[in-house]
Amino acid sequence: MYSTRRLAFAAAVFVALPFMAQAQSVSSGSAKPPVKSLKKITPVSQLATSRDLTPEQLELANRVALGKMPCELSAFVHVKPDPSGAGRFILETGKQKFHMVPVVSLTGALRLEDQDAGAVWIQLGNKSMLMDQKAGRRLADACVSADQAIVAKELERNPAPSLLDAPALMRAGNELNNGTNAKVASTAEPASK
Repeated sequence: MYSTRRLAFAAAVFVALPFMAQAQSVSSGSAKPPVKSLKKITPVSQLATSRDLTPEQLELANRVALGKMPCELSAFVHVKPDPSGAGRFILETGKQKFHMVPVVSLTGALRLEDQDAGAVWIQLGNKSMLMDQKAGRRLADACVSADQAIVAKELERNPAPSLLDAPALMRAGNELNNGTNAKVASTAEPASK
């Protein structure tokens, strides 16, 4: 009978044989792997920048706030139309320059992207922000145009209800409805049997 050590050694040699044979053929230089022909692939980012903008994107471009906007930490962002085409923008902050295109967003926020650089400009009603998606950080925050400053002041005076306040508003509405329904039920004629 074979001992456990001999069985383990035999199993290790059996497993290693294909790798040893491959290493020997590569080191001798006799067998060369076949060369595959490579096709030139156009990156998706180049396809997106070379195509024309959709009507939705052009409509979004009309809503973009233009000009030099102050941001947090004494930063500035300058947004101006790109002369290379309608609906395109150049966004500059510090020494960085981005070529932005509007992107349709499901949230309703206005979104501009530079896919090559990974930069995203998000414009809300009361502020805007510039993010670097590749690095996962904000480049500029709380940037405010003149129109956004008006909206921000209005939100300070009349803040939107919190999601946590909504259940209290619904309870108050239900109590009002229950009281009304109780009065209506008491004045109604009894049902005949």
